Amino acid sequence: MLSAPIDPEESRATADRLLKAWYAPQGWRYWSAVNNSEVGLWYALTSFVFMLMAGGLALVMRLQLAVPDNDLISADRFNQFFTMHGSAMMFLFAVPMFEAISILLLPAFLGARDMPFPRLSAYGFWAFLIGGVFIMGSLLFGAAPAAGWFMYPPLSTIDEGVGPDIWLLGLSFIEVASIAAAVELIVGTIKCRPPGMRINLMPLYAWYVLVVGVMILFAFPPLIAGDFLFELQRSFDWPFFDPARGGDPLLWQHLFWIFGHPEVYIVFLPSIAVAAMIVPAAAQRPMVGYNWIVLSAVGTGFLSFGLWVHHMFTTGLPTISLGFFSAASEAVVIPTGIQLFAFVATLLAGRVKMILPMLWIAGALAIFTAGGLTGVMVALAPFDWQVHDSYFIVAHLHYTLFGGMVFPLIGGIYFFYPFIRKQRMSERLGRISFWLTFVGFNLTFLPMHLTGLLGMPRRVYTYPAGVGWDDLNMLSTIGAFVIASGILVFAWDLVRPKGDEMKERNPWGAGDLMWAHDIPDKFWGVRSIPYVTSRNPLWDQPGIVERMDAGGYYLPDAQEGLRETIVTSAIDAQPQFVARITGPAWCTMWAAAFTGGAFILPVFHMYIPAMICAVLATACVIYWLWTSTALIPEHPMKDVGMGLQLPTYVSGPSAPGWWGVFITMLGDMTAFASLIFGVFFYWTASEQFPPPLAEHADGALVLASAVLYGAAWGATRVARPLNRDGQVALAQVLLAGGALAAALGAGALVWSILHLDPTSHVYPAILYAIAVWTAVHTIPGIIMQFYCLAGTIFGKIRPTYDAPIWNTVLFWHFLLVTALVAAFTIGALPGML
Repeated sequence: MLSAPIDPEESRATADRLLKAWYAPQGWRYWSAVNNSEVGLWYALTSFVFMLMAGGLALVMRLQLAVPDNDLISADRFNQFFTMHGSAMMFLFAVPMFEAISILLLPAFLGARDMPFPRLSAYGFWAFLIGGVFIMGSLLFGAAPAAGWFMYPPLSTIDEGVGPDIWLLGLSFIEVASIAAAVELIVGTIKCRPPGMRINLMPLYAWYVLVVGVMILFAFPPLIAGDFLFELQRSFDWPFFDPARGGDPLLWQHLFWIFGHPEVYIVFLPSIAVAAMIVPAAAQRPMVGYNWIVLSAVGTGFLSFGLWVHHMFTTGLPTISLGFFSAASEAVVIPTGIQLFAFVATLLAGRVKMILPMLWIAGALAIFTAGGLTGVMVALAPFDWQVHDSYFIVAHLHYTLFGGMVFPLIGGIYFFYPFIRKQRMSERLGRISFWLTFVGFNLTFLPMHLTGLLGMPRRVYTYPAGVGWDDLNMLSTIGAFVIASGILVFAWDLVRPKGDEMKERNPWGAGDLMWAHDIPDKFWGVRSIPYVTSRNPLWDQPGIVERMDAGGYYLPDAQEGLRETIVTSAIDAQPQFVARITGPAWCTMWAAAFTGGAFILPVFHMYIPAMICAVLATACVIYWLWTSTALIPEHPMKDVGMGLQLPTYVSGPSAPGWWGVFITMLGDMTAFASLIFGVFFYWTASEQFPPPLAEHADGALVLASAVLYGAAWGATRVARPLNRDGQVALAQVLLAGGALAAALGAGALVWSILHLDPTSHVYPAILYAIAVWTAVHTIPGIIMQFYCLAGTIFGKIRPTYDAPIWNTVLFWHFLLVTALVAAFTIGALPGML
């Protein structure tokens, strides 16, 4: 089949139909687009703008610190600036930029038409934009958070302004968007690979996306759980971090750094992914040690979750904890080093062309290696005790993150720009930008090591003269403006007019599927989805580009006028079915706007409007799902080309939607596990937890709640096979009964603790938090049951077309675990502690 001739007239006809199905909307309707090529570009540019804003704040801070006893800005304004600088760089630039670039590039690396859930990507972008504008806009009103980008209590809990609430709720909103993007990327990598691209043939970029997506899935939820507890204390005075009432501010540090240290590698690994694409193109040979790089990336991701305490060495932890986490911090150097050595080996084994992107990668390797060396130093507890919260840590942080993220990112933009915009950026401007940025960076941050060793603490808005810090700070300030000039040269090169589109598809001579792109852009991703047998198809599969262009592979046509892509098995990439991809829509924008209202309005204690926004957001999502997902096809099978017939509808583990629910709920369970971790943390931290003679939850009601949740789960679970067997009426009764049982179960759980006062002590407060968490999660469970009930009534769900029921049952598996663990923790565990 791979050598079968292709009729030119038929190829032109199928191309016209395919182009019509995938063409992006024009005019004002352009903003309803959901194509990965559009959403990824919006996402990346918005993230870059937030980075420039954060950089501007840094320049003002450096001006304030240029000379002793300066009064350019006030102490409070300085605190707002450093808080927003760190928050913007971490939450509005580093992670979103990775997700934006991945949404933009991953389908091309995989030879796929688009991401599996394009509207989810669009929803995530609009949520990110709204949240970012809200947070950064607080600076204009002098209301920005000022307690540091880590928001440690008690400073942040006793702040009477709205700054901490803006940080907590605004960033929680953005974190939800980040997790949504991570789900999209994980499912896309697992299920949207082209036929033949087994998991051991994936591009290294896809492997890094998968690893980092999983890290986001498990790193962000503990922070969301911490935000949940924090905002409950801020809004309702529940004392989770108040030692006077049994709370402990160290719980926040644990939850924050369980997120915070993996975040370092969430930022670093995508940059290594970019380097893993540039290095083989520069060396003109496949990457050396592919398997070792994959294992090292996975190992780095795994080990990163065991390092968080090295940010807490000065908090009085036991010596055994210091030793364990110090050793773990040293151990992560091993897989990181393997990846870097593999890059060097590839360059040594190839014939290197010193292309401009490679210059940025070389600078990144130099700076990140220096940051890694200081990382080894601060991983040693005795040394960390000396430099903790000094400018030595500021220098280490920036050598690691700037060298490990910004340099590779800019190199990647120069490398991928011909794919994204079909034009080349300037070689001359790129080299000017590099040397300005490289020299300026070292001029800024290298002296900070000495500034810190001389005793200058972080986060001070001024300092006295004559203590040895004057010249070093002036040098760092000069260097900061040199960095700014380099970044501005790059920004100008990025946006300046560049003339006609280039003629050459693959200017770097790379071997990845990405460089089979169309010039001019056709919006369809790929003309036909190829059959892949190599890690470098453009090098190893002669004629693949020509055959893709002619429509000689899979899905060359769009006879029904619908957007489609092939879904394959997770390991061997065997074709499983044809997925119908959602098209342009406004509902994603409205859903994001109303979700933003649900998060943002509580900052101003507007709880009723916030609940109305939550209801409207839910309505938008239901409309989105009902009108565009799991639609019953015209025909059960489709000819996708090359003699292959595939189903047009599947349910369960073969469907991307099932994987989306599964992965989302893994993240949700991680957040819930963080709340349960809080219970055990309080127990180990204090002999007064639970306090003597404390009142407990009503055991009978807790038991009734567990039974009712079990009944709701059982009814939903049994409804699926009954519907499949044609017993639709009985399935409807069970779905309705399950929803009623779920509502009664949530009510019983909350009722069991209503006699407790959550403001009196952390013990009743944490029980309330767990009960509220469980009850709130029951609401989508009930909505999903009624969604399935309505689907069976109005014909969206039929015995052979039942994907929503499969997804609902999967959700209820997780919800049952949550409910039973909550019931045990509330009703039984206190008597055992």
